[in-house]
Amino acid sequence: MEPTTVERLLDINHQFYQTFAEHFSQTRQRIQPGVRRILEQLPLTANILDLGCGNGELWRALVAQGFTGFYIGLDSSQGLLEIARRRVPRECPKQPIFLDADLATDYWVNTLLIHTSVAGDDASSITFNQIVAFAVLHHLPGFPLRLRLLNEIYQLLSPEGQFIHSDWQFHNNPKLTERIQPWSMAGLDDAQVDAGDYLLDWRHGGRGLRYVHQFDEVELSALAEKSHFQIGKTFYSDGGNGKSGLYQVWTAVK
Repeated sequence: MEPTTVERLLDINHQFYQTFAEHFSQTRQRIQPGVRRILEQLPLTANILDLGCGNGELWRALVAQGFTGFYIGLDSSQGLLEIARRRVPRECPKQPIFLDADLATDYWVNTLLIHTSVAGDDASSITFNQIVAFAVLHHLPGFPLRLRLLNEIYQLLSPEGQFIHSDWQFHNNPKLTERIQPWSMAGLDDAQVDAGDYLLDWRHGGRGLRYVHQFDEVELSALAEKSHFQIGKTFYSDGGNGKSGLYQVWTAVK
């Protein structure tokens, strides 16, 4: 995929999540069943890095089940981060940290390390037990960009730490497949994008477009192998048929 195409696809999603932050948040007032299943297995005292934290619903779900660990959420949508921050009770004994960072650039790691340095921690030694990315990887175009992000995630995990992610399987939902749009809507054509890349429209609070890549298990296995992860649990969940999301737990063997 040409760099100009990568930038175009990233810009489509950037514009979407800036423009429709409030409307998107309204559709994300509870976590998905698959995410709930993951949270029930996470240690309540873990150090968690939440990539693509959105409106902070994951943190609220963690606290509701007694979480007392260290939490940092990153997102590139200032609108969603504003929603996340304003929904944190002032009396909360352990405040979450929500940071503006774009995972499509390598500067997101610097943002994280700079923040930990300002907080008085040794930035060179910061690691996480759990790094999660629910409905995030499918918004990153091209194998090289995904691999770079996974390598960065690997470096931030403690030995035997887990990277847990979910990826949209919208082809399993007929209503969602009806939202597939021609690439001409974004000034592109089929030859410029990769197999599995799609353009979906948005219909809540206005009309918008999102870039999405549909992964299969073979493709994810190749990414895990290249980034030195070992795939553990894999399961499908969400949606009316329980197959709208593909969940995997990867272990960083160091």
